[in-house]
Amino acid sequence: MRLRCGPVDGRTGRDQAELVIELSEQQIIDQLAQRLADAHATVEPDRVAAVVHAQYARFEGRPIRDFIPLFVERSAKAELTRLGV
Repeated sequence: MRLRCGPVDGRTGRDQAELVIELSEQQIIDQLAQRLADAHATVEPDRVAAVVHAQYARFEGRPIRDFIPLFVERSAKAELTRLGV
């Protein structure tokens, strides 16, 4: 993905930065879902992804985003373990 220096579609620099952060965070969450699906081969990948995305949704709108992927991973692993998978 290539970033432009000037505004795109009327977005300010801050809006663009937030968009890049969102995309990066989403990529991390997608990679996390894939890693957990690989680790839990007996579970359908769609089920693992649903657990990961449900845990991720809990952090919607939270202003500090740095540790959210870590929290999502821990919560999703615990949920998958609790489900006995």
